[in-house]
Amino acid sequence: MTNDTATASSNRRSTGLLVPSDPRYRRAMVALFSAGVSVFLLLYVTQGLLPQLASGLHVTPVIASLTISATTAGVAIGLIPMSSLSEIVGRVPVMTASIFTAAAIGVLLPLSPNAWWLISLRAVQGLALAGLPATAMAYLADRVDPRYTTAAIGIYLSGNSIGGLGSRFLAGVVSEYAGWRIALGVLGFTSMACAVVFRLLIPGEGARPEQRLTPRALVRTLGLHLRNPLLLRLYLLGALFMVVFGAVYTVLGFRLEADPFGLTEGAVGAFFLIYLVGTVISPRVGRVAGKIGVNRTLLAGAALAAVGTVVTRADSLISIAIGLSIVTAGFFTGHVVASASASSSVSTARAQASALYLTVYYVANSVGATVATATFHSHGWNGVTVLCLCCMALAAIVALTLPRKVRPTENEDLS
Repeated sequence: MTNDTATASSNRRSTGLLVPSDPRYRRAMVALFSAGVSVFLLLYVTQGLLPQLASGLHVTPVIASLTISATTAGVAIGLIPMSSLSEIVGRVPVMTASIFTAAAIGVLLPLSPNAWWLISLRAVQGLALAGLPATAMAYLADRVDPRYTTAAIGIYLSGNSIGGLGSRFLAGVVSEYAGWRIALGVLGFTSMACAVVFRLLIPGEGARPEQRLTPRALVRTLGLHLRNPLLLRLYLLGALFMVVFGAVYTVLGFRLEADPFGLTEGAVGAFFLIYLVGTVISPRVGRVAGKIGVNRTLLAGAALAAVGTVVTRADSLISIAIGLSIVTAGFFTGHVVASASASSSVSTARAQASALYLTVYYVANSVGATVATATFHSHGWNGVTVLCLCCMALAAIVALTLPRKVRPTENEDLS
């Protein structure tokens, strides 16, 4: 071992930063993977059940879609307050309270007597879930050696994709044989198990000094970010990609259970296995962006999502599966690049920059799900396709206005 290597190793030990050879790093990865699974199991738990909810609770499809929109809106509202609270009381306490509260509500969902009770519980669940996404990113930035932070975040995001897949697939399969209430219960208890794994394994926050964020500093931080033209464009890109992704996957169940397909809930749930495309794509997008640039990668994502939506127009299950795969690849390409750029393009207050990105992202998810459902029932799948194509055309225009290289910008001191 050279003197420089020994010194670097000693510095990492003294700062408490985690590296892959450290058992605490592996514990943290398993813990946050479990948290990522739990969050997305709960976030999209009703998306694969919308036709059953509409018929079982005697409401319109648009009202049923509010069980998704209310949750994502709750997450959007809670992200900035929760991420700021984690600066004061610590990351682990906020994440622990968030995941257990959301899982407990998940266990109670099957007891909802009517649609409005279910929608209300889902809104509160969204507020609880808000304590995880931005806080988890900040925890990894705090605790992991910078050389391995991207890989660590990739592991957390892979948990998100597995959770998103599991919520839709398991819900569809279980509901086909036992009904939607049992499906919600199974996913609620599965999320609680993930929460227990998280709490048992997550390492503490170490001896790194906590940043104390005052309300005044928070307002100044948000103001700086909201006046940053580059961040605003990245936030808009994230929103546009999310509208398309949320639209296609939310309306999918209604289309496949209707004529000419007439698929069962379990068969529809199998289509959500396509979500695994995101698990494969996400870790590779960064390398692609490094080679061809952020602009071209975002343009490629928009093109993929646009082409995918056009392919899904055919009344063929094979075409729909291929189109959904292309849309999913395009979405994750755009989302990974936009979210990473939002964090890396500022040199201070990155947690708040990420929280703002996620806030816009989940608002877009909420709006996209409801608007797409209404569009589908008034203009069919062709209407949804037009909505998606317009969003991706705008995304391409915005991507072309970005600088060729996204570099961190210096903000004033916020202490």
